[in-house]
Amino acid sequence: MQYYSLNNNAPKVAFSEAVIKGLAPDRGLYFPEHIAPLPESFFSTIENLDNVEIAYQAIQQFVGDEIPEKELREILADVLSFDFPVVDIEDNIGTLELFHGPTMAFKDVGARFMARCLGYFNRNNQNHVTVLVATSGDTGGAVAKGFLGVKGVDVVILYPTGKVSDIQEKQLTTLGQNITALEVDGVFDDCQDMVKTAFLDSDITKYKQLTSANSINVARWLPQLFYFLFAYKQVKSKKKDIVFSVPSGNFGNICAGIVAKKLGMPVKHFVASTNINDTVVRYLQTSEYHPKPSKATISNAMDVGNPSNFIRIQRLFDNNISDLKNHFSAYSFTDEQTKIAMKEIFKIAKYVADPHGAVGYLGLKQQELSSNEYGIFLETAHPVKFLDVVEETLETNVVIPSQIKEVINKEKKSIVIKDYKTLKEYLLR
Repeated sequence: MQYYSLNNNAPKVAFSEAVIKGLAPDRGLYFPEHIAPLPESFFSTIENLDNVEIAYQAIQQFVGDEIPEKELREILADVLSFDFPVVDIEDNIGTLELFHGPTMAFKDVGARFMARCLGYFNRNNQNHVTVLVATSGDTGGAVAKGFLGVKGVDVVILYPTGKVSDIQEKQLTTLGQNITALEVDGVFDDCQDMVKTAFLDSDITKYKQLTSANSINVARWLPQLFYFLFAYKQVKSKKKDIVFSVPSGNFGNICAGIVAKKLGMPVKHFVASTNINDTVVRYLQTSEYHPKPSKATISNAMDVGNPSNFIRIQRLFDNNISDLKNHFSAYSFTDEQTKIAMKEIFKIAKYVADPHGAVGYLGLKQQELSSNEYGIFLETAHPVKFLDVVEETLETNVVIPSQIKEVINKEKKSIVIKDYKTLKEYLLR
């Protein structure tokens, strides 16, 4: 499998090089040269396959022969060592819980897969790789935990001061070892811009091998398609058309779901559910793409003003906006609407949803499901990660899971930086 830059001004590369580089030299995102559908028999018998087998058959073409089958299966067994249940909320709505991993967020799958792939590619290399990543919330913790102690890999995480939850901050600032957290006076888009600038700064790249663990990296992005397949396996027996509603910030997660559809997964429609950071919503209304600076919300992992992965979604639909609109919708919701949805879900099902999941639920309501459709909204993080807003909104107590107890009382350690110049000085020190 070869990968090309969506800016179309860089050489094609193999999977390993796309993973190690993260971003193409022309600043474009890497994209697979072709996506071959899986055989129809894969989907007709998917209920007989375990998660590792499903994942192996889905990802193998993207990895190619660069990781042997035995090692790839071992990586997948390690990555997928927790559950991905679909829980019924209403007669025609369920939620896919993606928070049963070590940092209690959906990004555990992609971060762990990428870490293990990078560890495999770097196993005989004496040179260090620096993973440079921006986070609006859960990416930082998932990447920190996934790469903790990986030989030959240093991790530098940029996050915006005061715009991630306390628990999210603890998860990325308390691990030590090969993990460093840089606290930026700004918003997520500032962090992401600094990361992209560093990748193209020859003063840095002459001395350091940089890669990114955001969903711009193919090894972070693509494995997210696994749990869409796991969800299909669980609800297939309902014999209804499936509509996925995905809380969307950088749009990597929903983009991976569309790749699962390209592989042949039966799904009727995708809904990108966003907070007031509504760049894609406005694009679908006007056919003009005008990013705006991100605004802080209670669903902070979606506080992204210029979602990197939307260009991949456009490519998956051959840059045909009419085709895109036939299979893809986007809606935005305020914090107040989000809180009302959290209360509604709790009242209907006694289910405690986090703000991101509640936005996903709202997307299904906006889509107005028919009686022959089953909607699945992704619950992308455990509600404990947004403890204050959840407990205040629902007037209930959230039990603190063991994964959170491990970090909640640890001392935060971060380095405050003000601008790109400070980041560059840190990377070159």
